[in-house]
Amino acid sequence: MLAINQLTFHFGGRTIYEEASLHIKEKDRIGLIGPNGAGKSTLLRLIDGEYTPDGGEISRAKECTLGFLNQDLLSYQTDKSIREVALEAFTEQNKLQAQIDTILKQLESDYSDDKVNKLTALQERFETLDGYTIQAKAEEILEGLGFKTADLSRPLKEFSGGWRMRVMLAKLLLQKPSLLMLDEPTNHLDLPSIQWIENYIQTYEGAIIAVSHDRDFINNVSNSIVEVSGRQLIQYSGNYEFYLEERELRKEIQQSAFKNQQQKIKQTERFIERFRSKATKARQVQSRVKALEKLDRVEEVIDEQAVVNFKFNFNKPSGKEVIQLKEVDKAYGPLQILHHTTADIIRGDKIALIGANGKGKSTLLRIIAGTEPIQGERKLGYNVNFSFYAQHQLESLAVDNEMLEELKQSGSGKSETELRNVLGCFLFRDDEVFKKIKVLSGGEKSRVALAKVLISEANFLLLDEPTNHLDMQSVNILIQALQQYEGTFVTVSHDRYFISRVANKIWYIENQEIKEYPGNYEEYQYWQSQRLQNKSKGPQNSPKKADKTPKKTSPKNPLDKATQQKLKKLKQTLEKVEDDIEELENQKAQLEEQLADPELYQKAQEFQSVQSKFQKVEQALDTVQTQWEELALEIDELEP
Repeated sequence: MLAINQLTFHFGGRTIYEEASLHIKEKDRIGLIGPNGAGKSTLLRLIDGEYTPDGGEISRAKECTLGFLNQDLLSYQTDKSIREVALEAFTEQNKLQAQIDTILKQLESDYSDDKVNKLTALQERFETLDGYTIQAKAEEILEGLGFKTADLSRPLKEFSGGWRMRVMLAKLLLQKPSLLMLDEPTNHLDLPSIQWIENYIQTYEGAIIAVSHDRDFINNVSNSIVEVSGRQLIQYSGNYEFYLEERELRKEIQQSAFKNQQQKIKQTERFIERFRSKATKARQVQSRVKALEKLDRVEEVIDEQAVVNFKFNFNKPSGKEVIQLKEVDKAYGPLQILHHTTADIIRGDKIALIGANGKGKSTLLRIIAGTEPIQGERKLGYNVNFSFYAQHQLESLAVDNEMLEELKQSGSGKSETELRNVLGCFLFRDDEVFKKIKVLSGGEKSRVALAKVLISEANFLLLDEPTNHLDMQSVNILIQALQQYEGTFVTVSHDRYFISRVANKIWYIENQEIKEYPGNYEEYQYWQSQRLQNKSKGPQNSPKKADKTPKKTSPKNPLDKATQQKLKKLKQTLEKVEDDIEELENQKAQLEEQLADPELYQKAQEFQSVQSKFQKVEQALDTVQTQWEELALEIDELEP
């Protein structure tokens, strides 16, 4: 259907492809993968004709039509409704409908046989092309991608970029091109929409080539993986899981061939060196020299899988209760997001907040962070130090700073060597750490911002779509970092592979309440599938794990009366100790200010008095902090 032969392409003085080849057949489902900057999107633009190859050719069959979803489509705006934009996919049907409407108008005054026959022919052709069902098809796809029925009549220009991209995707799916090219289609989709498009693609009649950093998406839709590596297109027959296994096998074979060849090269070089000066061996030496020059050398395997080899730590752990939300209400005008909902976040929770767009996930993160006004109570636990990562915070990076300088200013106290190691883990090597923020791509800025968050020594992280703009290798680095992280975090993400690797609890918003599933994402998915199957029978416990039934996050198993009274007294004592700590910390800060005054050291008696007070406050602070830790541990043991 489409053949790429000996493709060579240069961009900005850099060779992107060099004599690369690939054949795409009907029904192929190709996942195009590789690190950022390798040339994945460039290949799609070459196929589409936007770029012209510097060498080789791209040929396609006459009947092969192309559809290309790319980020440039975000700029398209119109006053037409999103239903009308989607219906533009049906070019011939729309033309026939216009002709039918014109003849029907003419028949009001000229009911001739000629016009009746022409109308009949047009209507037959329209029916053959399923013209009477195109609106239903358009609405089905738009609603599958997350639009409500009421949205379909709204003008496209009223929607944000992400939602406009969904309309463009719907239009492409309705056109049914022979080869559908998708560049990061999941970037603007929520989990329900991603799962819907996966199911749609699996029954798609044409061929598909998709670029995505969503590992599960690529795995679920692909029957072939094409890796962009070393300026070549390397094809693997199978999905992403098969690719991983096959790649390791190929690497082992290549590395073995490399070692064998290196051994032969060294033997040849030793022969040349030993007999170079002997006239009787001149012919043999010359023969070996020419053989080395013509040798097609096997490249050594370079491990591109970065491993996080530094520890994210913090000076002080938080108390057991990190955040308490009680009877929280949040609304935007008539739109109610949360209503009388209660939730607790406990030290060590790794929470993935999931669900469809528009349910209030990012709003809930801001409520937890204390930046969103609410009705109800938000209580921050003792010694909680949090850091918040969101896409808009990329704008807070100092654009004139070099990357290394930006991390130095984060206040982590890490040495330059440690910070370079951190940046290395986020794929910034050698002198790249001296690049200015303003020259970085969106994905590179995301990695710098994430590195800043992870070295902040915060014991509580809030992460809003942290995998956006990250390639698979960078996502893997973030996963490793969060698996090592000993604090607490809440992350909003639509990347199923990511949340399945980092979360030990799942939160979702349902009926304007925060609901919790006390298990990992795979268990949640199993429970959810059972829940949908048994919906008509009412709420069901998971047959797999009965103790993992989702619940509101606040209720807990009851304790006996004596334990409850003891627990109540301990908590009252803990609150008093926390007040004492706050008072002593204020006194310490005041005394530190006095000790920082150079004039104090001119007054020996006053200096000794202030220093003595400071030492006493420090000792008292150590005592009450130890008392707090003992109380917190005792409470922790008593609570269910």
